[in-house]
Amino acid sequence: MHKNYWRSNLKIVSILLTIWFLVSFGFGIIWSDFLDQFQIGGFKLGFWFAQQGSIYFFVLLIFIYIYLMNKLDKKHKDSPEKES
Repeated sequence: MHKNYWRSNLKIVSILLTIWFLVSFGFGIIWSDFLDQFQIGGFKLGFWFAQQGSIYFFVLLIFIYIYLMNKLDKKHKDSPEKES
């Protein structure tokens, strides 16, 4: 049980950290010039992601992590425990 739980936990963390990296580093630095063609709230989108967007996405990812971990905890709480 613990092995499957931690495998799922690490998968969730890896996916969320990858998304965070793409949003903060990718949108804010790598693709910033391309995104600057678009505007949000009067600011260029690349600049917005570098200054505000990555923070908003980080907070959103925290709530997604909480939801997914609660779901995972319930799944593994209901499954029978096997001791080896």
